Amino acid sequence: MSLDPIYYAISWILLRWHSLWDAVGVPDGRVLGTNWAWILSIFFLVVTLRVILFPVFVKQIKSQRAIQALQPKVKALQEKHKGDRETLQKEMMELYRVEKANPLMGCLPMFLQIPVFFGLFHVLQHLKPNLPDHLKQIYGWPLDKFISAADAHLFNAPVSAKFGSSASELAALGADSTTVKVLAGVLVLVMMATTFLTQRQMILKTGWAEDPQQLMIQRLMLYGIPFSLLISGALFPIGVVLYWVTNNLFTLAQQQWVLRKFPPPQMANKGGSTARPAPGTKMSSGLKSPVQPARTGGLFGRKSTPEPASPVVDTKALAPKPGAKPVNPKKGTRPANKPKG
Repeated sequence: MSLDPIYYAISWILLRWHSLWDAVGVPDGRVLGTNWAWILSIFFLVVTLRVILFPVFVKQIKSQRAIQALQPKVKALQEKHKGDRETLQKEMMELYRVEKANPLMGCLPMFLQIPVFFGLFHVLQHLKPNLPDHLKQIYGWPLDKFISAADAHLFNAPVSAKFGSSASELAALGADSTTVKVLAGVLVLVMMATTFLTQRQMILKTGWAEDPQQLMIQRLMLYGIPFSLLISGALFPIGVVLYWVTNNLFTLAQQQWVLRKFPPPQMANKGGSTARPAPGTKMSSGLKSPVQPARTGGLFGRKSTPEPASPVVDTKALAPKPGAKPVNPKKGTRPANKPKG
């Protein structure tokens, strides 16, 4: 399957944003060793993608909360089919189907961004100044824009350079090896940290899954992916790493907004706390559940005053102590001494 449509789409978005920044007066030359028009174009490529994927992101949140609400039922199935993994998986898949909860929805936004990520990787790899002119106009790039993008830098490091670029590749880009490695190394570390934080933020808000399969996916997303970037990040062009970091920061802000706007329901007895009774309820003696005041269904729906709770009699306190003389209740108590008169 050809990925040319993705390459054309990414090139078109980059060119449109660059034309916009050029129109509003963002300098195309280097300021502080950076071609800000192209850097902003990469940044707003992320914004464009996230706006398109926002409905999918909302579905991801809803699906994760639906799965969280199903955890008691999942736990009951695990107890019922303990030792029968095949039946357990069938029952859980049926439960997810009936409740319309998709366990894979949590990974869907990331999977949808993978083609864009590799598409940008391919386009930036293609931005080489020493290519023949007929290859510079591929994927809809005008010749002047291609030359400008191929010379784009971020703090004196070409956006198409990598941490693992060879000496010959850096020489072709006219780049300094130390500058490229320092900047690329810092960006890779930031990419790892922000990837970890995006996953941690979601898990802390929605809680760890009870289902072993979901728990494994959560751990893979939280620890596995950031660690893998330590190795694979050396192969990414600086522009791609910048895209990933920007995407993570956008995700952090977006998740924070959604989770504040639509906070997840608190799980019962979460963290060992008990639910507070509603105002006006009484706690019955020896019970942890609130007792609602009695209501009468009068003609006008008036509420009757709650009946006072009967006092609890401590039978142990009334029992005779060992060795004490029994008291005859018929005799009663002796009257007080009357005054002589």
